[in-house]
Amino acid sequence: MRDCNRRIIAPSILASDWSRLKEEIERADTAGADWLHLDVMDGHFVENISFGPQLVAAVRPHTETTLDVHLMITRPDKYLPMFVEAGADRITVHVEADHDVSATLREIRAAGLQAGLALNPVTPIEKVFPFLDEIDLLLVMTVVPGFGGQSFMEKETMPKVAAAREFRDANNLDFHIEVDGGIELETVEIAAAHGANVMVAGTSLFRAPDMAGAISKMRGS
Repeated sequence: MRDCNRRIIAPSILASDWSRLKEEIERADTAGADWLHLDVMDGHFVENISFGPQLVAAVRPHTETTLDVHLMITRPDKYLPMFVEAGADRITVHVEADHDVSATLREIRAAGLQAGLALNPVTPIEKVFPFLDEIDLLLVMTVVPGFGGQSFMEKETMPKVAAAREFRDANNLDFHIEVDGGIELETVEIAAAHGANVMVAGTSLFRAPDMAGAISKMRGS
């Protein structure tokens, strides 16, 4: 059984200085990051393009930290093998994407990786209920996916986090609940109070004068 109450801090590579990628990875590791979060965007599923499996592969040699790869792409099933080969430890796909969700989750696990499922702020939490016994992590997006720097959507998303925790506990399931978007010191505590334990943070960590101190405070030391 995984410890779904342990608070996990996952700096988002999207907010790092890509011209100094190796140094930024090492800075996050030294600062105490639990995981590194990588947001893959294809310009179709969301209105932005970030990076593909090549960047995941570029990160992999520089860290032993868990690579938490979030595929915001239309056909995650089609491109999944590339991210497996690139060195991801966990791959999260969207319930709204164009694929057979259960089949994709099975393929991720068959490759020896952990499987995650994500939903957008406008998607009812009930959409993920049929798959919650097939995952290692549920990602509740707390902003509209695609761009950083947005405000935390508490009213729209925190009831979903709470409902996911209730469903997990009622059905004796075992998966992390992750939040991503607008995460900083105040919103970390709001998300944790509703049941989230994995906090993805970009700007608030990579642009902090003291990343180690920021991670420590987010962790609630």
